[in-house]
Amino acid sequence: MIFIGFGFLMTFLQRYGFSSVGFNFLIAAFSLQWATLMQGFLHGMHGGKIHIGVESMINADFCTGAVLISFGAVLGKTSPVQLLVMAMFEVTLFAVNEFILLSSLGARDAGGSMTIHTFGAYFGLMVTRVLYRPNLDRSKHRNSSVYHSDLFAMIGTIYLWMFWPSFNSAITAHGDDQHRTALNTYYSLAACTLSSYGMSALTAHDGKLDMVHIQNAALAGGVAAGTAGEMMLTPFGSMIVGFLAGVISVLGFKYLSPVLEEKLKVQDTCGVHNLHGMPGVLGAVVGAVTAALATKDIYGGGLTDVFPDVASGDITASYQGVRQAISLAVTLGIALLGGLIVGMDAGPGTRFILKLPVFGAPPDTICFEDGIYWEVPGEDEHQEDQLTTVVTPETEKLSAS
Repeated sequence: MIFIGFGFLMTFLQRYGFSSVGFNFLIAAFSLQWATLMQGFLHGMHGGKIHIGVESMINADFCTGAVLISFGAVLGKTSPVQLLVMAMFEVTLFAVNEFILLSSLGARDAGGSMTIHTFGAYFGLMVTRVLYRPNLDRSKHRNSSVYHSDLFAMIGTIYLWMFWPSFNSAITAHGDDQHRTALNTYYSLAACTLSSYGMSALTAHDGKLDMVHIQNAALAGGVAAGTAGEMMLTPFGSMIVGFLAGVISVLGFKYLSPVLEEKLKVQDTCGVHNLHGMPGVLGAVVGAVTAALATKDIYGGGLTDVFPDVASGDITASYQGVRQAISLAVTLGIALLGGLIVGMDAGPGTRFILKLPVFGAPPDTICFEDGIYWEVPGEDEHQEDQLTTVVTPETEKLSAS
């Protein structure tokens, strides 16, 4: 999912396929290692040493997923050095947020609707807002897909769709809990796919399907089932959640994304707000409601695995629901504040972290272009000369500032 799913999902840009897959590979490999350390320092220390195992590797994978979600928001507008710096800070903040939610607040979030999707989406959205490019229209002819690039992106979609049930259930308790999580995610994805197709046709003036909706919105059900997946959501409840996630996601792509870019200056390349942000919040809300309704009669002996504090009588189910709601608010706060700090412009004449000229961000005129960072086979000398003449003056101007 991390290397193929996310990587190929971002290949929809006609001139950014190398960078989508290649930079995804780069920051994923870095984040996996950094996450092992950060998560180990906070909640994996035993006798002064970080214990490594299958579960710690999976958790590092989850953390990497959040970084790649943020990568989708800034896709095509950042250099590989900027991406690595962003990943370093985001992994650290992810580990802090995860520790607060799971250890301090006692929240449940097996599939990461809050810790992975909501955090990654809103961190990335804040970074892309701070890195706003007023002249990005000069590259708008590259910020689009072609037939074969959309087909490659569908490979990522299918890969993610197939493996999402195992992703959500990877660290749940073996047995009934794990089976329930996979089942709930599966039915949520299935219902979400149907609602995505239906809404895509309904929102088009000619009734045709939009490949952007299918590539992304069809996955929103897996996001929305993340928190409540291990709970007694039931297949019927999972299908309702998935149906709503698909509707929300398509409507977001169709109507909300243009408003965010025009009014709030949020240039969300991949639409992570629609696939991960809003469905992640929906999943967190569903998790809070489902937790508040938990009883011994419904869960039986399984209540100890899902809600140990409720089973022991330390807290009520209603209070567990409040914990879940507070965790959502904490996640949003840390993600937005963290994204602001990492990309922040400290004032006239000053830069902070990602805005430093030394990181070599591409100029507005040639964003979404592989040729800046890659040897592209088949390019003639004329195209390379054009690229050079565009890069040089703008890079000098950027460095001088």
